[in-house]
Amino acid sequence: MKRRDFIEKTAAGTALLGISGSLSSFQSSGVKHLTILHTNDVHSHIDPFPADDPRNANMGGVARRAALIESVRNENPNVLLLDAGDIFQGTPYFNYYGGELEFKLMSMMQYDLSTIGNHDFDNGLQGLFAQMPHAKFEFVSANYDFKNTVMDGLVKPYKIFNKNGIKVGVFGIGIELNGLVDKKMYLETVYSDPVEASQEMVRILKKEQGCDIVICLSHLGYNYKNEPNKISDLKLAALTKDIDLIIGGHTHTFLDKPTVVKNLDNQDVLVNQVGCYGINLGRIDFYLDFDKSKTTQGKSIVV
Repeated sequence: MKRRDFIEKTAAGTALLGISGSLSSFQSSGVKHLTILHTNDVHSHIDPFPADDPRNANMGGVARRAALIESVRNENPNVLLLDAGDIFQGTPYFNYYGGELEFKLMSMMQYDLSTIGNHDFDNGLQGLFAQMPHAKFEFVSANYDFKNTVMDGLVKPYKIFNKNGIKVGVFGIGIELNGLVDKKMYLETVYSDPVEASQEMVRILKKEQGCDIVICLSHLGYNYKNEPNKISDLKLAALTKDIDLIIGGHTHTFLDKPTVVKNLDNQDVLVNQVGCYGINLGRIDFYLDFDKSKTTQGKSIVV
C-alpha cells in the first residue's frame, strides 16, 4: 500500500464560479474559507490503474488520493471530506474482504461523512452492517428508513459540522432501490421521495438549525436525458431551494467543474460529480464574507 513514489499532483478543469479578480483578495481578515473534498463511485479501487490500461493508465489509487488530501489540509485546515456512495463492489478487494478494507482506508484518510449507494447493498444489509465498525466516519440518508433492519440507528438523515465558525449541514439522498437492487439485499428498507425528503432536510438545516451552507450528498445520478421523469441531481437542484451544493454519484459522470443550476428561488446551486474509481477528487472552495455571503470556486483534480 506504500506507493509514495507514484504520487503526482496534477489539476484539471479549473473553474471560478462567481469570482472576480484575484483569489488573494479572499485571504483578507474576516473572510472564512471552507474546502469541500469529495469522491463518488470509487467501487473498491484501492490500487492505481496499471500502466497498460488503455484509458486510465497509472491513474487513481488510495495512496495518491491520501497524499493529495493531506496537501489540501496543509493548505487549509477547514476541510470536509465527503463521499457520495458506491464505496463497494468492483475489484477483488471487495470480493475477498467484503468492504472492510475500503472502510478502514477511508477512515485513515479521515473521511467525515458518506451516503449510501445501491452497490453498498451488494452483500445485503447484514454484509453492510458487519463492516460498519470499520468506518470511523458516519453515514447519512434522509430518504432511506432503516428502522426495521439491522442498520437501525447507524444511518442518520443529516449531520451538522462547525468549521471555523461556518455551520455546514450535510444530508444524504439515495436512489430508488426497487428494480435496481434485489429485495433480499435491502429487505425492509423504506424508500421515500427524494424531493420531499430534501425539502424537509433544508427546512431543518436552514430554518431551524441556521446552517450557513447546506450540502446534499446524492446517489441519484447526474441527469437522465432519455428518462425525463426520473429524478436526478439536476432536477433535484431545480425543484428545491436553499441547497448550496449537490455532490452526486451513480452515473459515473466526469465533470471538470460544477454545473450551476437555478433553484426554485432563482438562486445558484452547484452540482458536481467526479466520475468513478477514485480517478478524480472533487474540490469546492467556499468563501464567506462578514455577512455570510458566499463565493465559490470548483474544480476536479486528477489523482
